[in-house]
Amino acid sequence: MLPNFRRSETDTPKLQTVAATSEVPPAPSFQPRPFLTVPQAEPAKSVSVIGRDLTIAGNLICKGEVQVDGIVEGDIEGSHVVVGEGATVTGSISAEEVVVRGHVVGSVHSKRVMLQTTSEVEGDIFHQSLSIEQGAMFEGKSRRTNEDPRTLLKKSEPIGFSLPPRLPELTN
Repeated sequence: MLPNFRRSETDTPKLQTVAATSEVPPAPSFQPRPFLTVPQAEPAKSVSVIGRDLTIAGNLICKGEVQVDGIVEGDIEGSHVVVGEGATVTGSISAEEVVVRGHVVGSVHSKRVMLQTTSEVEGDIFHQSLSIEQGAMFEGKSRRTNEDPRTLLKKSEPIGFSLPPRLPELTN
C-alpha cells in the first residue's frame, strides 16, 4: 500500500500580498530574438539498423550506434554495436561498447563488451571491461588492456598464412 502524501493546511505556505508599484522599468532599446535566447537541444543520435531479412557482404563504418539483426559478412566499426539475438556477424567488431546477443565469428575490440545469455562468440576479445552472462558461449581468448582496444586493431597487421618458397624440383 502506498503512503498518503497529502499536505495538511499547516504545511502549506501562506501567500503574502505585495502592493503593486506604479514604476515599470524602461524596456531595453534592443530586444533579442527569441530563438537566439532559447538553448538548442543536441540532435538525437540515430541508430542504424540491419534488419532480419538483410544480408550485407562488406564492411560497415558508422559514427553512431549500429543494431544488427540480420547477417553481416565483413567488419563493423561504430560507437556502439548491438548484435541481435538472431544476427550473425562474420568479421571483426570495433566499437566503444559492444553488446552481443547473437552469433559472432571474429575478433571484438571494444572498451566494454557484454556477452548476453543467447550469445555465441568464436574469436578473441580485446577489452577493458568484459561481462559474460550465464549461458553465453565464448570460444577464444580474452585480452584485457589498459589502452583503448580499438587502437590495437589498427596497429596490428593482418595475419596471413604463407607457404615457404618452393624448392626447385630435382630430376634424376
